[in-house]
Amino acid sequence: MKSQENNSSGESYFDSRAAILSAIPHRPPFLFVDRIESWTDEEIVCSYRFKPTEFFFAGHYPNSPIVPGVILCESAMQAGAIFLTRLFSDEERSAGKVPVVGRMTDVKFRNLVRPDEKIEQRVALKEKIAGVFILKAKVTCQGKTVLTFDFAVTMIDRPEEA
Repeated sequence: MKSQENNSSGESYFDSRAAILSAIPHRPPFLFVDRIESWTDEEIVCSYRFKPTEFFFAGHYPNSPIVPGVILCESAMQAGAIFLTRLFSDEERSAGKVPVVGRMTDVKFRNLVRPDEKIEQRVALKEKIAGVFILKAKVTCQGKTVLTFDFAVTMIDRPEEA
């Protein structure tokens, strides 16, 4: 288990880049989790600050850049993948399995996210059916809901490195 610390409000968080990088295969510039704020058996809360230099801002509404919705979804799914590592069996871990999204439902975008804004990704397990994990995600920014959706994840063999 990762070492646990407390933030200024007394809530627990995991501040380990190594834990994030060992949990999922994503790497910059396509890694959208900076920090694990809290992580329980019920849910994970992560955060990410969108830097003004992110690759997509140059072409996505360049005169008034906003974070693309697909990137917001991806950020929450990455948080969900990290969360699922607690639920993997030892066999799945040792076999090098990684989570892959198979379906998204009830996707609702509610607000925009702009450069230099920090989001919070909150992901919880709704249910597990056979080898499929159904997760619920909520992304917020400055206390406002930005995105909510459900997604299904299955485990596959870790892709070979190029």
